[in-house]
Amino acid sequence: MPRKPTGKASNAWQWSRTAQTRRVLLEAASAVFVQRGFAEASVAEVVERASSSVGSLYHHFGGKTELFLALWEDHEASQEQRAITAVAKARADGEEDRLALFIVGARAFMEGAWLRRDLIRLFMDGDGPPGFTLVRRASNREWIRQNAVLLEAGADPVERMTVSILTSIIGEASREIATCANKREANRVIEATVRLIRRLDPLRDDEDDDG
Repeated sequence: MPRKPTGKASNAWQWSRTAQTRRVLLEAASAVFVQRGFAEASVAEVVERASSSVGSLYHHFGGKTELFLALWEDHEASQEQRAITAVAKARADGEEDRLALFIVGARAFMEGAWLRRDLIRLFMDGDGPPGFTLVRRASNREWIRQNAVLLEAGADPVERMTVSILTSIIGEASREIATCANKREANRVIEATVRLIRRLDPLRDDEDDDG
């Protein structure tokens, strides 16, 4: 019988097991929530699918509401990381134009919406626990803030409004992408969204409007 690691190796082993348990429970929760919705989903079904126990779920997440919110946070983190990675790669390749970088991030985010379309539909159009709408609003405000940083938008109200609109466009496009019948349709929505962002040209100087 293999011996358990000791010392630092033991801590790493325990952390790995904990992370793996959380991941398995989140994957099971994703399948159950997508199929049942929040209200109809049961903890029993999640732990059965995960081959885990109710005690383990409550230990790691605290309950069904916390599990749903953890799934949301995991989804948001995945989408954010996808965009950050794409922008970082574009910068490493020499891209410096702010709008071009914004579009790179937006495209990566929308491609992620297709890959995670079941969760997109769940979070945008499905039911959720009490207070989830407020959680989504707070997340959207943070998304707008991050986009403002990327576009180097200042405190000017027109700049803030422009960033808010661009963020909303990407969000609504992601919702539409999640309902597409196939990848070809999703790609059409992505390209149409990119064209719209370029047409709005949020970085154009005011003087250009007068000339």
